[in-house]
Amino acid sequence: MRILITGASGLLGLNLALETTHRHTVFGTVNHHSLKTNAFTVIQTDLLAPGAVERLLEYSQPDWVIHCAALANLEACEADPLLAKQLNTELPHKLASHVARSGARLLHISTDAVFDGLQGDYTELDRPSPLGVYTHTKRNGELAVAEANPSAIIARVNLFGWSLTGKRSLAEFFFNNLSQGKQVMGFTDVYFCPLLANDLVDIFISMLNHKLSGVYHVVSSECLSKYDFGVRLAQRFNLDSGLINPTSITDSGLTAARSHNLTLRSDKLAQALGNSLPNISTGLDKLYSLYQQGYPQMLRSLGSD
Repeated sequence: MRILITGASGLLGLNLALETTHRHTVFGTVNHHSLKTNAFTVIQTDLLAPGAVERLLEYSQPDWVIHCAALANLEACEADPLLAKQLNTELPHKLASHVARSGARLLHISTDAVFDGLQGDYTELDRPSPLGVYTHTKRNGELAVAEANPSAIIARVNLFGWSLTGKRSLAEFFFNNLSQGKQVMGFTDVYFCPLLANDLVDIFISMLNHKLSGVYHVVSSECLSKYDFGVRLAQRFNLDSGLINPTSITDSGLTAARSHNLTLRSDKLAQALGNSLPNISTGLDKLYSLYQQGYPQMLRSLGSD
């Protein structure tokens, strides 16, 4: 298969591109962060530029498109709502329209944060209620993709892993600080169900092979607080979990609104694929194994000087 991955320098996009290139012909788009790799075809482009999407699809001729590119920083979205709307709503709509016309299959990456977190244990049938600019634009992106390309997959995710900059995931935040003996906050009142980015690869490929469509929660079968996630990571890496201060998110000083309970049910996807999704313990084990293999250093070596 020919796979086009947008946002290939991001946490999810880069791991997807590297993991799939052994089995498929992969094209990955980057914008601000260039990549030095021959593992897959890197395409430098501004997806918002006129004609960029059309030229990209014409050049790559993909069978599958996995759209990871987004403005995902919550504070950046609050500071520039117009850019957030362009990247998180308008671009997915345009891409979905052109992919539908080309006959390729689209897997669009959304977020668990489309919910307000007041309830928890959300299923795909629950009505989203986004809180801030980021989540509003991502929810509108879901609706735009579904309208333009009904056969597309919309995957709501939460993930962790190793990234190009070493600073893109909560796992890296805990690892970097605890390794240096620094104290950090761990939110005891924010719950989530994160999956290791590398584990998402096989799941996404399986979803595309099964020709799924519509909204799916692609999250861990296990949920926990961000504080407990930090403690579990510290234990796996033999770091001092006592450096993690249990804190309420209301005392964090963060400005953008955040949902407290983003526990999501993944039963629908597990039934569609015929197996349960990985849990956090296996994800942390694999994160540690990748660390032992020098994977984080390899990723950072791909960045431009």
